[in-house]
Amino acid sequence: MASESDSNANFCELSSLKRGDLLEVSRTLFTHYGIYLGDEQVAHLMPDILPLFTDDKKLIRDVVTNQRLILGVLSRNASIRVDSVEDFAYGACILVNHMDTQCKQPALPNEEVARRAEKLVGSTEYSLLWNNCEHFVTYCRYGTAVSIQTDKFCEAVKTIIRDQRSVFVTAALGLAGIFWLGFGPSTTLPTVLIPFFLWMAG
Repeated sequence: MASESDSNANFCELSSLKRGDLLEVSRTLFTHYGIYLGDEQVAHLMPDILPLFTDDKKLIRDVVTNQRLILGVLSRNASIRVDSVEDFAYGACILVNHMDTQCKQPALPNEEVARRAEKLVGSTEYSLLWNNCEHFVTYCRYGTAVSIQTDKFCEAVKTIIRDQRSVFVTAALGLAGIFWLGFGPSTTLPTVLIPFFLWMAG
């Protein structure tokens, strides 16, 4: 078994995993998270469009493709499902309990973490900002549903909105649309006012 200090390392060996470990793998645009349940099984929240069209458990159990995932995000449909470690990793190396160093709350006992994850298995609504895979694992491991990825994204958006130059450019484009392209004020005015008020509120 790996020592406690080894549990924060990059690895791809199943023998080091302990029930209740928080697993993360890199995807193209984001990091995906899950909770290890033992016996090479991982509980993780996955957006998926397919359950809206079929009850065929065998078909739904197949690995969620990128197309199914994207359509699941758009339809806000997801499930907390149990897959093999191999399917969860999708060819990437796994980082174990790395979030323990980033989260303010201490980790709950591993067995409690795994039990929380098992209780939540099933259908759920999906929200990129309020209910994603990171919210699921942080609730299970730390008792509070948070998403560091989402927080960073929102901060970046707020920074852009608060930037006076962004407001000026948006306002200039809106006015240009009214005067030179013939857009109606009712169409263009929100693009001028919304960034301004968000900047002021920030």
